Amino acid sequence: MPSLTRRSMLTAAAGSVALGASARALPSTFEDAQRAAQDEAFWSAVAGLYDVTGEVIHLEHGNWGMMARPVLEAHIAHVEAVNRRNSYYARREFWPDAQAVQARIAAVLGCEPDEIVLTRNATEALQALIGGYNRLSPGDGVLYADLDYGSMQTAMAWLRERRGADLVTMALPEPATRQSLIDAYEQALIANPHVRLMLVTHLSHRTGLVLPVAEICEMARGRSVDVIVDAAHSWGQIDFTVAELNADFVGFNLHKWIGAPLGVGLMYVRKPRIADIDPFMGEPSRGPQDIGARVHTGTTDFAAILSVPAALDVHEAIGPARKAARLRYLRSLWTGPAREAGFEVLTPEETSLHAGITSFRAAGQTGAQENAALAARLLNEHNIFTVHRTGIASGACVRVTPGVFTSPDDVRALAEALPRLVP
Repeated sequence: MPSLTRRSMLTAAAGSVALGASARALPSTFEDAQRAAQDEAFWSAVAGLYDVTGEVIHLEHGNWGMMARPVLEAHIAHVEAVNRRNSYYARREFWPDAQAVQARIAAVLGCEPDEIVLTRNATEALQALIGGYNRLSPGDGVLYADLDYGSMQTAMAWLRERRGADLVTMALPEPATRQSLIDAYEQALIANPHVRLMLVTHLSHRTGLVLPVAEICEMARGRSVDVIVDAAHSWGQIDFTVAELNADFVGFNLHKWIGAPLGVGLMYVRKPRIADIDPFMGEPSRGPQDIGARVHTGTTDFAAILSVPAALDVHEAIGPARKAARLRYLRSLWTGPAREAGFEVLTPEETSLHAGITSFRAAGQTGAQENAALAARLLNEHNIFTVHRTGIASGACVRVTPGVFTSPDDVRALAEALPRLVP
């Protein structure tokens, strides 16, 4: 009987054929990607793979990623097959199928299969990395920034309670430049030479700021500081391989910008560093480099995992560079008008420092209630769905997150609405 994994790949491939008529060669240069970002015939075909609600103009796709129809169909087929075959499948065939999925992920991410382990989400992966990191001594410092994810900040604070670590926090510069971000982390380490572990978020869920992770990791490594990278929002929104992050420890989501079903994440540890993460709560290990022992999820969602190849097929059919360029293009349609209307846009225009997600606020309006009210006005008066975010040192904001299926007209509707919302 064909494996469920092979069936999912065939299903996704059939759906991806819909892109063929309008697809162009994958962009090989920045200029090619920019042109591809505005190929509306192609992006109309992409949008045709998604069943997007017509209830609102939906500009809040940062919570999780919508599955393309081929992925949804593969997922439904896997749910039905797993439910029907039950433990006869789970005990005999799931493990080799899951290993094949993991090998496919590793090939796309640019690492070895034994450097990754599947999790339910990036939070679980990062909690395992932070909680399992075994190179801290009492009094060593651990550092995080204001733009890091709340659950990860909590996990870093847990190291103070359980490991005797000294918690150091910092606020990232705003507005930021590439160099000012590197300098901010370096100055924090100079001021706190006892820091041994840092959390760095590749793409912030709060504002959309993209950090120069590779340079920050290199600088930290030179000071004998390890870095755990939160890449929950970046893989699939930005085009990169894990080697380009220059990081030893990374947590990923596959159910955000890769488009897998909810409940699939990934933990990466560079092979020589696996022993620096303890097995989870004494989990039996096949050796010091058994990355699978560093996470124990228990019974997992088999169907979600088996649907990952279908999501990767769609992701690769669209093209990572083309996808990243499209999201930046959609962002550009509203950020200029927002600034002209007097709003503060919280990510820089430098291409390397933003992707699709970007947040804004009315000048001087930094409170959570003010920004929640602004998001509510967008919805109630203009039928545009966004979300307010808090936790930024400079104040709260409203986050805008288009998807690959978002039309330019939807984003222009936001641009046209904003001048009417100036306080």
